[in-house]
Amino acid sequence: MNIVQQVIDGMTTGSIYAALALALVLVYRSTGMINFAQGQMAVLSTYLAWAMSQTGVPIVLAVVLAVVIAIVMGAVIERLLIRRFEGREHLTMIIVTVGLMTTINGVVIWIWGADLKTIASLFPSDALGLGSARFTVHDVGTVAVLVSVIVVMQVLFQRTRLGLALRAVADNPQSSALSGLPIGVLLMTGWALAGAVGSLGGVLIAPKISLQPGMLDSVLIYAVAAAILGGLDSPIGAVVAAWVLGVVQNLAGTYIPLVGTDLQIAVPLVIMAVVLLIRPQGLFGRREVMRV
Repeated sequence: MNIVQQVIDGMTTGSIYAALALALVLVYRSTGMINFAQGQMAVLSTYLAWAMSQTGVPIVLAVVLAVVIAIVMGAVIERLLIRRFEGREHLTMIIVTVGLMTTINGVVIWIWGADLKTIASLFPSDALGLGSARFTVHDVGTVAVLVSVIVVMQVLFQRTRLGLALRAVADNPQSSALSGLPIGVLLMTGWALAGAVGSLGGVLIAPKISLQPGMLDSVLIYAVAAAILGGLDSPIGAVVAAWVLGVVQNLAGTYIPLVGTDLQIAVPLVIMAVVLLIRPQGLFGRREVMRV
């Protein structure tokens, strides 16, 4: 298999990581925390889209409805659960989101079982070619959606009052409250928006890897690695890092005998560790400056 095909396959894999990494970055930029339940929230939304499609609802409409439900779900989770622990230690928040992840996973299995299911893609499955390399319309569509989400997020956080307010709350909630910003509403909005992005990522990923309760368990590891590597406050960085991880992982597994398929999972983690030793804020992240 030629190197161009390997790069394309790596970018396809990286797009799967990027879809979830974007939601992680959105939560972080809005609330200042990493949501380890983001993957299972996306899985739940994807199952809802699948369930609606099984009743005859067109897949596009089913996805739109699932995204709307995910927005509500994200807001409700923040309001009823996360808000009770706001201001606590980071370890406490990690435990809360991991517990939420486990709970949602159990709910999904309880309702729909653990069997593999097939969900239709938002895009045709037609094959395309670039020289001897092959990819699908779904791959191109996924990249197009990711780029569109990046543009929307950049405009939101850089050009709108809502985005600036969300960033202010994440950076310094105490000062934001003293400035009159509605902290509770803004935090709830951040979780709602992340729910929408995660839901969209889930329906893009599921047709490639089959729908099952644990379909994003391993993807979450790579998504967190991509978000940290690219910079937790940079949507562009998260996607670029995800593509880099996917390509390097694919090339290493193919051309480095020592890595093979068994050690591929370690490649993104090694890259992340090396980069963070040199640049702790990530490739595209902002360096924090402490003023005294």
